[in-house]
Amino acid sequence: MSTSACVPSLPDGLTTRPLRLADAPSVTEVIRAEELVDLGAAEMSVEEVREDWCRPSYDLSTSTRAVLDPAAGDRLVAYVDHTGDDVAYAGVHPAYQGRGIGTWLAAWVQQRAREAGATRIGSQVPQGSAADRFMQAQGYRLRWTAWDLELPAGTTMPAAPLAPGHTLRDAEPADHEPAWTLLEDCFLEWAERPRQPFDDFGARIWDREGYAPWQLRLVHDESGALVGATHVHLSGGGGYVAKIGVRRDRRGRGLAAAMLTDAFALARAHGARRCYLSTDSRTGALGLYEHVGMVVSSTWVHRAVDL
Repeated sequence: MSTSACVPSLPDGLTTRPLRLADAPSVTEVIRAEELVDLGAAEMSVEEVREDWCRPSYDLSTSTRAVLDPAAGDRLVAYVDHTGDDVAYAGVHPAYQGRGIGTWLAAWVQQRAREAGATRIGSQVPQGSAADRFMQAQGYRLRWTAWDLELPAGTTMPAAPLAPGHTLRDAEPADHEPAWTLLEDCFLEWAERPRQPFDDFGARIWDREGYAPWQLRLVHDESGALVGATHVHLSGGGGYVAKIGVRRDRRGRGLAAAMLTDAFALARAHGARRCYLSTDSRTGALGLYEHVGMVVSSTWVHRAVDL
């Protein structure tokens, strides 16, 4: 069964096609326009959009749709992206909201997810936003709450030295597979998804546009075993900690605080004007970040619907 067979028609005058890599700036523009309305600031970068699309296992032509307005020179006004498993991203430019485009996007991605074998589909949106209200009205249930946290300007994090016998250094190519294993092990303790393929993981870190070795930092113990890893990168003038993980049996020794302090110090040394990260209610890490001086800058909700 084709996906289009179960999806209602778009509002009159609009057209659709799969996204192309060249659409990344236009999709970024839609996301940033929504962020301005919902969050008061635009943060998404085109590099973040491209890195998801460039995963080796990902098929942009079958997993996405763009919505275009021919009357505005085929302007891209909305998009939907079944990024994999039970997760989707979608957006409608604020100037085009309220016309039924969101209903079309939701129907399309639900059918696409069914055909891919998913039993539910969901997305993370700013709490109280137009997207949040739409999803609630469509029967999407709350799965978890997430937060963006930022280190306020001028704030100095408490000193957090490494535990005795531990070392912290940049990753080398030979470290990539062990880092993938450790971080995926940590995230899969609470994330309900398959293990991310090694090459897809790498597309978001060492194959990411602008990657430098200081962005992936590793902690080893007295025996030389890898026990922690941090991925930080520059985005929109800020330093963003995208991943941080400590092996289960080495937690409670202050390693995470030391790794976070190190990551933000490196980001600032490389020009970051702000330091931030994201976490959610599944991880139990909110208290750790608040303890070192970070404050919540925005609250998000992940909502999903059974298929």
